[in-house]
Amino acid sequence: MADSIRAAATGRPRAFAWNAGLVTGLVMLAVVAIVAVVAPIVLGAQASGIGGTPNLGPGPGHPLGTDSLGRDMLARTLVATRSTVLMALVATALSALAGIAFGVAVWLAPHRLRELGLRAIEFAVSYPTMLVAIIVAAILGQGIVQVVVAIAIANIAGFARLTANLAARIASNEYVTTARLMGVPAHLVAARHVLPNMAEPTLILVAGAFSGALVEISGLSFIGLGAQTPAFDWGTLLNDGLSKIVLNPAVVVGPAVALTFTSLAALLVGDGLAAAANPRSNTTRSRLVRGDGAGPAAPIAGEEVAGDDDAVLVADGIHVRHGASGRELVKDVSFTIRRGEVLGIVGESGSGKSLTASVVARLVGEGLTASARRLELGGTDLLGRVPAADLAQRVGLVYQDPGTALNPALHLGSQLSDVLRLRLRHGRRTATGLLLKQFRSVLLPDPEGRLRQYPHQLSGGMKQRAMIASAMSTGPDLIVADEPTTALDVTVQREVLAVLKRMNRESGTAVLFISHDLGVVRALCDRVLVMKDGEIVERIDDVAALTGSSAQHPYTRQLLAATPTVAMAVAATDANDTTEARI
Repeated sequence: MADSIRAAATGRPRAFAWNAGLVTGLVMLAVVAIVAVVAPIVLGAQASGIGGTPNLGPGPGHPLGTDSLGRDMLARTLVATRSTVLMALVATALSALAGIAFGVAVWLAPHRLRELGLRAIEFAVSYPTMLVAIIVAAILGQGIVQVVVAIAIANIAGFARLTANLAARIASNEYVTTARLMGVPAHLVAARHVLPNMAEPTLILVAGAFSGALVEISGLSFIGLGAQTPAFDWGTLLNDGLSKIVLNPAVVVGPAVALTFTSLAALLVGDGLAAAANPRSNTTRSRLVRGDGAGPAAPIAGEEVAGDDDAVLVADGIHVRHGASGRELVKDVSFTIRRGEVLGIVGESGSGKSLTASVVARLVGEGLTASARRLELGGTDLLGRVPAADLAQRVGLVYQDPGTALNPALHLGSQLSDVLRLRLRHGRRTATGLLLKQFRSVLLPDPEGRLRQYPHQLSGGMKQRAMIASAMSTGPDLIVADEPTTALDVTVQREVLAVLKRMNRESGTAVLFISHDLGVVRALCDRVLVMKDGEIVERIDDVAALTGSSAQHPYTRQLLAATPTVAMAVAATDANDTTEARI
C-alpha cells in the first residue's frame, strides 16, 4: 500500500545485500585471478618445456598426465588461465562499450535514425552469437586478436538490445526531456541521466557476457581459429587432447573443469548482483505478532475496543515499526468497525493510515514489524494462523489505482475470478456467475462483454467498479478501500463513492475507507478517525455535524480548511470569468 512504501523509504538507507551466490562467485573468481597471476610465473617453464615423457597417464608427478611432447597438462591448464581470462575480459569490455554506446545513442538520436538503429539491432540479435563469431573470425583470420575482435562484434547486439530497452523507458522521463530541451549535449544527457539509471542490469549482463565469452573463445580455439602455437588457451588444450581422449581421457579434464569453474563463477556473480539489486531481497521479511498486552490501549474520545457483539473488526493496540528495532510508524491505534458501518481513516500522506489498513488485511510491507494486543475479524483471531481461503473470503481489497492492480495481459474474467476458483474452490461457471452478479450490482454496462475485455479497454471508473465487484464477489465481512477514488476525476469519484455506499447499505458489509480528503470521507463514512504521525488525534462520531468550530484538534481544523467547498469553487469560477473578460 502507498504508505507502506513511503514508510519503508523513510527508514535506513538500503545497503548492498550480500548473498551466498554473490560471495561464492567472487571467491571462485578470486581463485581464478590468483591462478592467472601466479601460474605463469611458477609453472611457465613446466608448461612449455619439452623433454618429458610423452602421453603419460595420470600419476604422482603428473596428476593429469602429459601431452604428446611430454608437457604437464595440469601446468598447461593453469598457465592457460591468464590468456583465456584476459581474452574474455577484453572481448566483453569491447562489446559492452560498443553495445551500450549504440543502445543509448539510438534513443538520443532523431526519430528516423532511431528507427533505423532499432531495426539494425533486431536484425543482429536474430542470428546466434556463436555463428556470427565464427563468420567474423573466418574473415579476419586465425589468431588471438582476431578471435577477441570476433567475439566482441558478436556480443555487441546483446548489449545494444538491453541498453536500448532500458534507455527507451529512461529517455521518456521528464527530467531527460527537460535536459534535452535546455540544450544539454547528448553525451552529457547519456552520462548524467541515462547510464546511471541502468547500471545494475548492465552489470548483471556484463557478468553473463563474460561467462559466454569464455565459452565462445574456447570454442573458436577448439576449431582452430583462436590461439596458435606456441600460444595456447583452454580451447587449444581441448583440441590437442581430443585425439588422445580414448588413450588418456584425463588430458581434457583439466581445461574442461577450468572452463566450467570460471564460467560458473561469472554466472554466480551475475545472479548475486541481480539479487543484490532487487530491493525486495534487501529488506527483512514482514512480521505480524501479538503485542505484550501490558495494559489497555490509551482511549481517545471514549472509543470502545471490546465488548461489542455487533463488531466485525476489533483492533486494539496496533503498532508498526520499520525493522525489528527501527522507528515507530504507527503508535497504539485502536478502533472497532461494526456491521454495516463505514469507518473512515483520514490524514495526510505518511500519517500511517494505509499502514494501519495493511495490518488489518495481514499485508504488512517488507521490512516492517507489526504487533497488536488484539486483532479479530468476526471472532477470528487474525494474530494466529488463519487459513488463506478464509482470509480471501472474508476480507475484500479495493486499491488506490485500478490500473496497477489489474494484470494488463489477462482478461478481466480470468483474473478477477481467480480467488473464487483457486481459494474458494468454485467451478469456472459458478465463479463467472458470481462475478457477473456483482458486475451488474456496480452498474457496469454490458457485464458479459466486460469479462472478455482487457483492463486497457475500460475507463478508470469502470476499472474501479470492476475492482469493487471483485472484492464483493466473495461475500466479505470487511472491505478495505485504500484511497479508491484518488486516481479518478471528480465526476467518476462521485459514481464510485455512490456504488460503495449503496453496496454497503444493501449487503451490510463493513468498510474501512482510507483517504486524505476529509470532504470525501464526510460524504461516505459513519465515523471518522483522524491520524497524524502514526497516531489517532481525534475520533468523530457525528460526521454530518463536523465543522471547523466543532472539531477538537487543530489538525482536524486544518484538514477542514483545506477541503474545497462549493462557494470556493463558484468564487474561483467567477474570478476566472472576470479575468477572461478583462483579457
